[in-house]
Order: sequence, then structure tokens, then C-alpha cells
Amino acid sequence: MLQLMREHPSAPIFRNASGNRLLPDEIEALRGYEQDIGHARFDWTPEQPPAWLQAHVAEVLAQVPYYRGQPKPSTFTDITPVHRGDLAADIARFVPDTVPLQRMINFRTTGTTGHPLVLPSHPVVAARYLAHHKRALRRFGITLVHGRGQMGVMLLGMQQRCFTYVSVTPTMDESGLAKINLHPDDWRHPDDRARYIDQMQPEVIAGDPISFAALLELPVRHRPQALLSVSMALSPGLRGALAARFGCAVLDLYSMNEAGPLAVYDDAAGGHVLLQPGMYVEVLGPDGAPLPPGETGEITLSGGFNFCLPLLRYRTGDRGALALAGDTPMIIGLQGRRPVRYLTADQQWINNIDLTHALAALPLSRYVVHQHSDGRITLSLPPAELGHAAEAIRRLRVVLRGQPVEAIALQGEDKVLQYTSDVAGSGSPPQ
Repeated sequence: MLQLMREHPSAPIFRNASGNRLLPDEIEALRGYEQDIGHARFDWTPEQPPAWLQAHVAEVLAQVPYYRGQPKPSTFTDITPVHRGDLAADIARFVPDTVPLQRMINFRTTGTTGHPLVLPSHPVVAARYLAHHKRALRRFGITLVHGRGQMGVMLLGMQQRCFTYVSVTPTMDESGLAKINLHPDDWRHPDDRARYIDQMQPEVIAGDPISFAALLELPVRHRPQALLSVSMALSPGLRGALAARFGCAVLDLYSMNEAGPLAVYDDAAGGHVLLQPGMYVEVLGPDGAPLPPGETGEITLSGGFNFCLPLLRYRTGDRGALALAGDTPMIIGLQGRRPVRYLTADQQWINNIDLTHALAALPLSRYVVHQHSDGRITLSLPPAELGHAAEAIRRLRVVLRGQPVEAIALQGEDKVLQYTSDVAGSGSPPQ
């Protein structure tokens, strides 16, 4: 299967190599994990914390260096919430002492809030995502069946520079997995993009709103079982266009690298239904106090399946209110991260991730890139980092193909929205 995916006549240029790195006993344990997650019930409500929370808190306070250095709380709500900036400042202090380092995976996130991160993970943690994706699919009556010799999942990107690879999924009988970039530069011929998708016939296609907007422009005939939108908020209009074009379920997943797949939008329920029974969700007000069900505040997480990064009152920066969908908690009115595109000087749209790549080599703790309606760019940097402004401007002008760029001082210390634009169409990929 690997050879077929790599060497098909219409295959893209795969620029990287990646694999599951799982051991035989881990594969067997993951099968059991998928079964458990598929049928697990939530034992908490918006008004009643889970029974496991006290043990989780005790374990984190004992094993995680960051929390050992904090005053011991008398109650759960006395624990000072943390945010992405805390993780970015020293991620190693959030890794439990008990985690073996030999097989730890560190991966860099692009960041949408001014704090690109290097996050700790593990092959087992990466493989656990599938269990929660299957739970989301099962909610809509979809069971995955592709196995050996077939492509199970195709991951889409649409960036000037993208991590692309092929692999297999052991818990799905070695079914194929491919991450491809729909940007024309990654293909021998632009028409190969549709040909490759049609030939591989993935059971599920996953991407973000920007890559799905690009998919809509291709003459793809294949009809997958489902489309999974992750990373960014999916507009109702784009969701409807995808469903009409491909004749399948389009799942809008609320997901983040710090926590994995958190919830899936269910129109009948009226919100994003939670997917992780082992993740406790609070909604906090501006003063950090928990809000009652139905009131909108900042989504805050405790728990999770990443044993390399157990979360404890982690403020996500996203907003919503808690409610119940039957006996399962859900988030209503979710205001998550929105896709933002930037217009180059030659009137081409590029992904905000391309700007992240352009600035990645600079030691910037945070920044804001704003495009004005006339196309010019304002880059905001912390005052102490304005010494990097000239190089940052040069890099942005290259990726934006000559757009004017100016740098100013970033005001305030609060969490920022990293990518913003006043250009019409920047937040809404073509539908």
C-alpha cells in the first residue's frame, strides 16, 4: 500500500516521511481503547464535576513540575488557570516526571493566537485520535470498514509549504493514510490532484476550511463516506456546499493540538457535542470564575488522553456555553478559531499558515499579522522583540510577493488573535 500511494503515476511530491511507531502490545491496547471510547458515557454535567477529577488533580499536582511550584489549592476552583502563553514559555515544566523520554514526540504547532508551541506527545497518544474520530462518525451512523490494500484516511493541506507523507493505520488492518498538499507546487501537473484522489478512493477525507475550499474547485468524482473538518471553524455555507457536492456527512470537529478532538457539531442537538469522557470542560468568566450552564465564557479544559501533557484548567481562548445533549455535555455558540487568508500583491490567496512558516525561524514569543482592506500589512511585535522587525518584514514581503509591511509595537500582555484581515473574502474561502 505504501508503494502504491507513493509511486502512483498521479502521486504528489511527498516531502517528508512519517510512521505510527507503535509496538505490538500498544496496537492491541489501542483496539481496546477504541472499544472503550466508542461506548463510554460522560459521568459529569455542566453543574456536577466528574468523580475522577479529584484523583486527576492530585496526580498532576504531584507529578507535573509547573504545578508543584504553585501554592497548594484548597479547592479545584482555587487552581489558577493556565493559557497557551504559559505552555509556550516552558513546555517542559508541564510534562509529568513519570513520562519516559525515549519515545516522546515533540511537534511544532503553527499557532493562531500568537503563541506557536512545541507540544509533547507519544505514538500511542497520536494513535488515540482515531478512537475519538470514530466516536464522532458513529454519532452520524458511519462505521469505517476500509482495511489492507485500501486507503482509509486522506489528510488535506493547502499551503505553500506543507508536511506531507504516507503511512498505514495498524488498528485498521494497515489501511493507507496519506497527507497531501493541494497546492499546485506539490504536483507534477495540477490535474493530478483530482486523479490521485479518485484513484486512491479514501474512505474519509480530513482537512480544514481552506483545503476543503480548494477541494471544491477540483473535478473530483470520488465520494467518501465522510469529510472531517478540523483545526478551524467551518462556516454553515461551506459545510452545505461540501455536503451537496460530495453527498456525504460533513463533520465539523472542534479540535486542537493541545487536547485532540473535543467535540463534533450536531445540528439536531444545537451545538458541538463533546467526544472525550475523560476531559472536563468548564466555562470561565472574565474574573476566572466558572459560569453556569447557558452563559458564554472561555472554554477551559482539565484531563485528556495525552499523558505527556495532562491539562488542568487550561484556558483555550475559544468561547462558548455549556449545555446538555441528552446525557452528553455539549458546547453551544462555539466561537473558535477562524480560517484567515491573505492576499498577495499579485492578487493570490495564501493560507495564514504560510505566514507562520515565514516567521518560524525568528525567536518571536508572539505576534499579530493584520491585513488592511488596501492589502498592506501591519505586523505587531512585543516591544522587546522589535529588533527582529526588519527581518520579519523581509520574510513577510517575500511570502506575500511584495505587499507593503510595517511593524509596530504590540500593546498589552493578554492573549491575542494572531491573524486578522479587513480584506473581503479573507475569512470565507470560496464556496
